[in-house]
Amino acid sequence: MDVSTPSADPPQAAAQSAEQLRYARLLDWGARAGMVLLVVSFAAYVLGWLPALVPPAELPRMWSQPVGAYLQATGAPTGWGWVTMLGRGDMAGLAGIVLLASCSVPCLLAMVPLARARGDRRFAWLCVAEVGVIALAATGWFGAGH
Repeated sequence: MDVSTPSADPPQAAAQSAEQLRYARLLDWGARAGMVLLVVSFAAYVLGWLPALVPPAELPRMWSQPVGAYLQATGAPTGWGWVTMLGRGDMAGLAGIVLLASCSVPCLLAMVPLARARGDRRFAWLCVAEVGVIALAATGWFGAGH
């Protein structure tokens, strides 16, 4: 007995809006760049291509210290002080983390002209406000600090 089902057309993918496609494309680029930066900076740290604030061999001993003792022993910066030490292998990885954490900023800003073009001023302002919230959070003004 031949049991065959009629061939069904594959389900059609939902059409993506210009905003969704632009946001996804920018987010993809940013995430890939952040991951590459993380891998390269980790390799630079572990392989000794860049000088380290804390050599990899000393990490296990340092990690067992309370944060205050760790900061004092290593001279590691707090807050945004790491930016001045990007030439150090162990600090360079933070740039990749920042890139990944901030990927949504260019995506949101890219939505503004598209929203304005279609007359959606509220969405455009919402995107700008979100970028403002992200920037304000990055300052650390409302956090407990280090």
